[in-house]
Amino acid sequence: MLGKVKLSFSQILNMNVGFFGIQYSFGLQQSAVNPIYDLLGASPDEIPLLNLAGPMTGLLVQPIIGAMSDKTWSVKWGRRKPYFLIGAILCSLALLLYPFSSSLWMAAGLLWILDAGNNTAMEPYRAFIADTLIEEQQPMGFQMQSFFTGLGQTLANLSLFIFPIIFIGTTGSLPTWVYASFFLGAVCSIGTILWSIKTTKEIPPTPEEVEKIKAEPLRLLDPFKDIILAIGEMPRVMWQLALVYLFQWYALFCYWQNSSKSIALSVWKATPKDNPEAYSEAVSWTGLVNGWYNIVTFLTAFILVGFAKRYGAKTVHFVCLLLAAVGFLAFPHIENKKLLFFAISGFGIGWASMMGIPYLLVVNDIPKERYGVYMGVINMMIVIPMIFQNLSFGYILRNFLDNDPRQAITFAGVLLILSAVCTLLIKPTTNALKEAR
Repeated sequence: MLGKVKLSFSQILNMNVGFFGIQYSFGLQQSAVNPIYDLLGASPDEIPLLNLAGPMTGLLVQPIIGAMSDKTWSVKWGRRKPYFLIGAILCSLALLLYPFSSSLWMAAGLLWILDAGNNTAMEPYRAFIADTLIEEQQPMGFQMQSFFTGLGQTLANLSLFIFPIIFIGTTGSLPTWVYASFFLGAVCSIGTILWSIKTTKEIPPTPEEVEKIKAEPLRLLDPFKDIILAIGEMPRVMWQLALVYLFQWYALFCYWQNSSKSIALSVWKATPKDNPEAYSEAVSWTGLVNGWYNIVTFLTAFILVGFAKRYGAKTVHFVCLLLAAVGFLAFPHIENKKLLFFAISGFGIGWASMMGIPYLLVVNDIPKERYGVYMGVINMMIVIPMIFQNLSFGYILRNFLDNDPRQAITFAGVLLILSAVCTLLIKPTTNALKEAR
C-alpha cells in the first residue's frame, strides 16, 4: 500500500459517516426487534433463539468478507468500498420489508438478511480505518466510529419514543410507528454509506501488492483457508481479548433482550400479555433510556482517546466495564423511570469503550496486508459469545432466573465484572502498548 498521510478531522469524520447508517440499523435491532417479537406472540425463553440471526450471520459473513476484501482491488471501486455498498443495499431492503412481518418466522428471516447486510459492511469498515490512517490517528479513527455508534443508536432509540406519539394506531399486525422507524433506517443506511464512498478515497496498493493480488485470484475456498491460517497465527493478545469478549458480549445480549420487559415490570408492573398498553409505554420509554446511553457514548467517545493515551487502553477499558456493570446491577431495582437514566449512563461510557478501545490493543500486532481477515476474526470473538448466549440463556432464564428479565440484567452485570477482571490479564506487546498510550 502506498504511503499514508495525516488527515484532517473533517476527513476522518467524512470517512466514518457511513458507520452512522450501520449503527442506526443496529440500534433498531437492539431496541425494536425484540419488542416486535413480543407483539407477535413470542414467549420470553424463545427470544434468545429468535436472535440467533445476528451472531450466526456475523460468524459466517464478517471473517469471509474481511478475507475477501484483503484480496480485492478495483481502480474504480477500491478495496473495502464495494462491501460497504453491498452491505448498505441489503440493510436498506431488509429495513423496508421488516415492518410487513406477519409472523415470528418472517420477522426472524428478515433479521437474517438485515444482519447479513450489516456484517458485510462492518468489518471492512474497521479495516478501512487501519488501511487509511497513520498510527497516531488510528485512535481517533476507531473512536470516531464509536462516536457514530452512539449517535446512530441514539437516533434509532429516540425514534421508538417520538414516533409512537406522532404515528398513532396499528398497521397490519404492528404499531404504525414501527414502519416510520424502519423506513427512516433504510434511508440512513444507504445515504450515509454513499456519503463516505463519495468523500473518501482509498489508498491504492503498491504495484507489488497489485501484482500479488493478480497472481492470487480470489477462489471459493480461499477466504476459509485465510481464516484458518489467521487463527493459527493469531497474536497472543487477541486470544486474551477473546476471553474479555466472551463475558462482555454475553452480558450485552442479556441486556438488549430483556431491557424493555425489565422496565415494564419494575416501573409499570406489566408484562406484554397481561397489559399490552402499559408494555407499549415501557417499550417507548426503553427507547428513550437506550437513546440516553448512546448520547453518553458519543459525548464520551473522544474523551476516552485522551484517557487511553495517558493511562493506557487496558486501564480505560477496565474502568469503563466496571461502570457499565454497576449500571446493570442497579437497573432492575429502580422503580422511578427517570432514575433509569442515571443507572444506564455507566453502560453508555462502557459502550463507548467497547466500540473502539479494544482495537487499540491489537491493531499493531496485525500484519497490515491482513487487516480485513483479522478484523473478521475479532468479530468472531464477538459473535461466538452471542451464539452461546442465544443457545444457552433461554435454559438459564427459565430454570435459574425464574423467567424474570430483571434477574437477567443482574446476571449481565455480574458477567461484566468478570469481563473487567479478564481485561487486566491482557498483556499487549511493547509496540501495541506504546500505541495504546
